[in-house]
Amino acid sequence: MKKIRFTETILRDAHQSLIATRLSTKEMLPVLQQLDSAGYHSLEMWGGATFDSCLRYLGEDPWERLRTIRKAVKKTNLQMLLRGQNLLGYKHYSDDIVDLFVRKSIENGIDIIRVFDALNDVRNIETVVKSGKKENGHIQCAISYTTSPVHNEEYYVSVAKQMRDLGADSICIKDMAGILLPQDAYNLVKAIKENVDLDLEIHSHYTSGVASMMYLKAIEAGADIIDTAISPFAMGTSQPATESMAATLINSGYDTNLDLKALTEISDYFKEIKEKYIKNGMLNYKVTSVDPNALIYQVPGGMLSNLLSQLKLQQMEDKYEEVLKEVPRVREDLGYPPLVTPMSQMVGTQAVMNVIMGERYKMVPKEIKDYVKGQYGKSPAQINPEVISKIIGNDKPITCRPADLIEPQFEKFKDEIKEFATSTEDILSYALFPEVAKKFLEDKWSKKYKIETTLYNSKDCTHPV
Repeated sequence: MKKIRFTETILRDAHQSLIATRLSTKEMLPVLQQLDSAGYHSLEMWGGATFDSCLRYLGEDPWERLRTIRKAVKKTNLQMLLRGQNLLGYKHYSDDIVDLFVRKSIENGIDIIRVFDALNDVRNIETVVKSGKKENGHIQCAISYTTSPVHNEEYYVSVAKQMRDLGADSICIKDMAGILLPQDAYNLVKAIKENVDLDLEIHSHYTSGVASMMYLKAIEAGADIIDTAISPFAMGTSQPATESMAATLINSGYDTNLDLKALTEISDYFKEIKEKYIKNGMLNYKVTSVDPNALIYQVPGGMLSNLLSQLKLQQMEDKYEEVLKEVPRVREDLGYPPLVTPMSQMVGTQAVMNVIMGERYKMVPKEIKDYVKGQYGKSPAQINPEVISKIIGNDKPITCRPADLIEPQFEKFKDEIKEFATSTEDILSYALFPEVAKKFLEDKWSKKYKIETTLYNSKDCTHPV
């Protein structure tokens, strides 16, 4: 009887996809024991947008969240999502920052680091893999799945081989938009397993309504691990429901190692949490339903919620469908980047700007300019030359590994935040999110020393009495 292992996403991707990563550590604590006892392979509970959300919206130290959950979860692997050389931010960082972040993540309690690059440019995950292996962490390299004229089976097998050769402990197919169809999944998993002798994990979203069926075909072809979400925070733009997948696989003769009674208790707990977010308006009904048009738009769940938020701020929610149609046009112009963070935010923002301005590429974010210059890595296909000209003029894009051009940054960040940082972790938080982290650290410092930061003279280290 083959064992299929489960990664539970409720502590990260499930609530990131449905409620913009707003679950607090306080809301997680009461159910950690049940999660730890349910028989999961791992709990995805850190990385992705959790870091930003903790600092920006929840007033929490993300490092303290990790340490707190680590103390409570004693049997189950803790897993995080890392964006390669971007870490958890939205730009490339120097190798010294990446190395230190990986080391501190493992030191504070992470067992499995799932690392990906938005462009599948393997050069951008090299440092994470090397650093993680040095610290005896399990490094899972994830392929960002998408469809385009250049994204075929041969392409993905080649990427998986490169990841294996780099030192990956396992491989993940990361279907962030929920567009991997069942038979395509079967063929792709079979091809990868025939060429790469590593455990293969499948990650998808229910956005288009095919993820559960896709999981079954992937398992049939040899997949070893699947990502699911406990049912109150499943489906829609989240993952397939844990309980449903477990029951289906058990009925089909697979060993899941899951305690169905424990899953019921976990589900009951999160039903109440879900009701809270429905009542306060954070859980938008649009992200809880199935939209087969996702197979056309290729928009991942987290991106959908971000698009809605951007349009709401502009009081232009009526432009939602128009923006969805603009997304694939922008993506084609930019050489078919997979719509995963940070590319999903970048492409989505550009699509919103194109619609709001009424003229395509009249306004272009700095991140898009940097991408066109090659500063995020190599695009999967050629970027539209007319778009290149419109965005960067006659500038020549770079062709080397982008991080090779970045000088060490840690000492610079350390000096900038020396007044308020009390640990290496604080400095890393500031490095990733300077403005947000600085405010958070200032507030923490102020509360500790009972000093009003607006009155504090940092140059002379004085404060009025």
